[in-house]
Amino acid sequence: MDKSESDVHQIVRDRYAYIARHGMPVPEAGSCGASPAQIAERLGYQPEQIDAAPAGANLGVGCGAPLAEAKLSPGETVLDLGSGAGFDAFRAAREVGETGHVIGVDMTPEMIERARRNAAATGRTNVEFRSGQIEALPVASGSVDVIISNCVINLVPDKAAVYREVARVLRPGGRMIVSDVVLDAPLPPVIAESVAALTGCVAGASLRSEYLETIRAAGLADIEVVHDKGFGEIALAIVPADLLSEAKAHGIDVMAVARTVRSLTIRARKPG
Repeated sequence: MDKSESDVHQIVRDRYAYIARHGMPVPEAGSCGASPAQIAERLGYQPEQIDAAPAGANLGVGCGAPLAEAKLSPGETVLDLGSGAGFDAFRAAREVGETGHVIGVDMTPEMIERARRNAAATGRTNVEFRSGQIEALPVASGSVDVIISNCVINLVPDKAAVYREVARVLRPGGRMIVSDVVLDAPLPPVIAESVAALTGCVAGASLRSEYLETIRAAGLADIEVVHDKGFGEIALAIVPADLLSEAKAHGIDVMAVARTVRSLTIRARKPG
């Protein structure tokens, strides 16, 4: 995608501001989900977990269920990268209890506002939401036990910077569990250059091997793919029809491309 990092940030911010304001994806523009409750259940959340979230926290913008693998303990400090309206952050806050603490970081002001309203409505005092980019986290070094993220890092142009920040803010021995979209083959240019495919969590995705190497290069260890699921069916549902038609007009086998789009849940640890 021939766009600067600031261009990509603005595109993503605009799309997710719309989702935050309206509680739904941008019409005909793509997002990481369509029907929030249905998408969350398909990704691995249990109905009771979905129902327990504050009203308006689940916006259907994930690609996995990283908390299912996080095994949080009371008293831990958790950081949610790209926390949105707080769907995962509020569940984490329940799991770590009043002696624990959860920090959500998001770059979209409307998402931060919505998450803070949700926190106030629930009376949760062990969760907070900070404005910032996940490539430069507003979090002290070595202060976090667990980092989670759900379908956000793929939207960031400089993924290496994100994982360097992950390594910086984790305590020695701390762990990371993220769900993200990767590719098993490069996207055709007509899709890779699409704004809708970017905000649909497809065009911003890295090749699987590159993504895992980025995590290693940041200094994280014990890297393990704990879930590897096809994301192509959801991707096809959220990419606008005109983009699919354009791809077919270029002779692209859209179904074959869709099969290369995967949702991984990855676990890693900071040595120490």
